[in-house]
Amino acid sequence: MILCIDSGNSRIKWGLHGDGGWLETAAVDHAESAKMATLPQRLPMPDCVMLANVAGEAARAAIRQALAPWLPVMREVAATAAAGGVTNLYENPARLGVDRWCALIGARALNAAPCVVVMAGTATTVDTLAGDGSFLGGLILPGFDLMRRSLARDTAALPLAAGKYAVHPRTTDDAITSGCIEAQVGAIERACSRLGAEAHCLLSGGAAATIGEHLGVPHTLFANLVLEGLLRLATGEPAGYAAGKNSG
Repeated sequence: MILCIDSGNSRIKWGLHGDGGWLETAAVDHAESAKMATLPQRLPMPDCVMLANVAGEAARAAIRQALAPWLPVMREVAATAAAGGVTNLYENPARLGVDRWCALIGARALNAAPCVVVMAGTATTVDTLAGDGSFLGGLILPGFDLMRRSLARDTAALPLAAGKYAVHPRTTDDAITSGCIEAQVGAIERACSRLGAEAHCLLSGGAAATIGEHLGVPHTLFANLVLEGLLRLATGEPAGYAAGKNSG
C-alpha cells in the first residue's frame, strides 16, 4: 500500500492506494489534522508515505506527529529538474510549488498529449505541458472563492456574492459570481489557445466542477492530480492513460 498526502493551502487530502486502485480518499481542514492519527491505528504500515506540503512547517509538523508510527517510510517530495516523464523548465526548478509539480506528473501519467493542467483550489494554477513532457510554464491567479472574498473584504459596498452565473448579469451578486468565473475560464482558455488545436485541459481541485461547467474547451475532470503524481513518483510507473470525467 502507498499513502499519498496533498497538504494544500486550505486542506489536507490523502489517498490510500493498493491492489491497483484507490482504497480510500479523504480530506480535512488543517485544524483537524490530528484525525489522521486514526490511520496508523487501524491500518498496517504502508510501503511508503508520500507527502507534498505547501502549507508550511506547522502543517508539516502536525502531519508528522499524526503519522508518527509511519515516519520510517515517509518521503517528503520537492520539485526537481525532471521526474515522472516531466522536464521542469522553471528558471529555478526547485522553486516550483510541489503541488503544481506533482499535478504535472499526474497529468503526464494520465494524458500523453499536450495539455493545460489546472488546479482550482484556494489559488488557481494554469500550467502548460508540452507533448514531449516539458513543463513550459504557467499562471497563478486567485481562486474562484478567493476572488469573491477579496471583493467583499476590500471594497466598501460589494457583498460576499452568492449569485449565479449569467451571460448578462443583472444583479450585483450575479455580476460578481459571473465575473469571477469568467476570469478563471478566460485564463484557462487563453492558455489552451496558445498550445494549439491538440491541447486538452485536465482540471482538478475544489472549484473544478464549477469552472468546468463554463469552460469552452475540451477538458477532463480528475479527483486529485496531486495524489496521482505522488503515486507515480512512489511507484515509478510509466506514463499511461486513466479516464477521468470528459466534458467540453
